Amino acid sequence: MHRGSLQYWQHRRARERLPRMRSAPKHLKEPQLCNVVAYKVGMAHLTMIDDSEAPSKNTEISRPVTILELPEMEVYGIRLYRKQQGTGYKTASTEILSKQFAKRVNAEKITNDEGKIDSFKQKLNEYSNITALVAAYPKGMPVEQHHPARFEAALGGNTTEEKFNFAAGLLGKKVSASEIFKPGEYIDVISVSKGKGWQGPIKRFGVARLLHKATQKTRHVGTLGPFTPGKVLFTVPQAGQLGFNYRTEHNKRILKIGSKADASKINPKSGFINYGNIQNDHILIDGSVPGPAKRLVRIRKSIRNRNLKGVKEPKITQIMIN
Repeated sequence: MHRGSLQYWQHRRARERLPRMRSAPKHLKEPQLCNVVAYKVGMAHLTMIDDSEAPSKNTEISRPVTILELPEMEVYGIRLYRKQQGTGYKTASTEILSKQFAKRVNAEKITNDEGKIDSFKQKLNEYSNITALVAAYPKGMPVEQHHPARFEAALGGNTTEEKFNFAAGLLGKKVSASEIFKPGEYIDVISVSKGKGWQGPIKRFGVARLLHKATQKTRHVGTLGPFTPGKVLFTVPQAGQLGFNYRTEHNKRILKIGSKADASKINPKSGFINYGNIQNDHILIDGSVPGPAKRLVRIRKSIRNRNLKGVKEPKITQIMIN
């Protein structure tokens, strides 16, 4: 009998700490940013009035929450895509960068600045998709990362013109999560799980130990498969990389979005374990989030449109920090 899930096969190690986002929600009709990044702080628990349809409706319940700190984010560029037949989208040869960011990275000679936005508006029929380029600055945060985290944010909207005008209005400006998400909204969380290195089949798949009379080792699988076919199938539990994988969790609910002024109220006296004190805007998400403290997490609009019936802001009675 096979042990372990094949849902996430292969157990590859993530290429980078910034989690990748392979798809974006397509049901957003209003122009808006679809995703931001945050840093995982730790976990706590709170009490709230249950607003679900469970038997505990309208009673006070306790829920575990994950706290994420939001860095300062700036839209520094616009990326334009052309659609090719049979091969999907292809990045255009040019990108529009803000003047401030172009000076910072010495890219003035090879990029287009804000002054050429009008010329791109006249050629919008050549492009099929537009995204925003965002930089997150972790300055002053205890995350041991001094360079900005640059990522691509999908845009909502019906037409290419709507997306371009929205992105052009944000170019060179700061954005915050409170402008994109609301308390009570369901979101998707994309992160990289904890890395545990090279592990054997018992810890990696949960197979049973062999008897003490086994000919060779006890902490390995008894057989690698039948005589035919003459190869080892990929379903056979073997040693390999455990953890540090890309993971996406759907429909995680935002319980609270706190401001920078409220950071002192949520910080414990000795700071959060393995993190420190929160200094910026923060967000409380119901349940757990993959990854250790200080891990970079991507927050995305719900791709399954769980918020179709509306967003109800939860009534929180008390927040208890562990």
